[in-house]
Amino acid sequence: MRENNNFEEILTGRRSVRVYDENVKISKQEMKQILEETVLAPSSVNMQPWRFVVVESDEAKKKLRPLIRFNTRQNDTSAAMILIFGDLECYAYGEEIYNQAFQAGKMPEQIKNEQLETIIPLYESLNKQEMGRIVTIDGSLAAMQLMLVARSYGYDTNPIGGFEQDQLAEAFGMDKERYLPVMILSIGKTKEPGFESVRLPVDKIAEWK
Repeated sequence: MRENNNFEEILTGRRSVRVYDENVKISKQEMKQILEETVLAPSSVNMQPWRFVVVESDEAKKKLRPLIRFNTRQNDTSAAMILIFGDLECYAYGEEIYNQAFQAGKMPEQIKNEQLETIIPLYESLNKQEMGRIVTIDGSLAAMQLMLVARSYGYDTNPIGGFEQDQLAEAFGMDKERYLPVMILSIGKTKEPGFESVRLPVDKIAEWK
């Protein structure tokens, strides 16, 4: 259930939380709601390449633990660890996505056909490195959206990039040639608040021409 609709508080109050209340779990129904709002994030030509594995059982967390280096506190205490992968063959869903848009009245049939005739061959022609860049950007957009959505439901998160990228997909039964690990997010109810941090002033990081 959503607890917070104050966007300013959601945005400015976000912290990277590493220790959670182990007694707080997130139901499958609520997690599905969080993910449904997460995937409203934008993606290149709407190919939606993000794929999620919600690691919440003791058995799955035990399997994950040796793969996350120094991030074991998050794994041990969180309600779940959400593995975010990018699907390097996401274009396989292109026709389904665009047909759905057409059937919902969001796209004329001619535009749908023109888009598919352009996009699918283009994506099929890209090499693994080029596709990797696309799905990493899109997966990161989804991760940021998930962190903000989680806060609106009363949970906090921690984005994790320190893990064994070459082993993660295979450990959870996924084709490592197709699914590229992007990020892991821990999620749960805060037990130990995350540290406040500072940011460089905008004048140092932005230019107007």
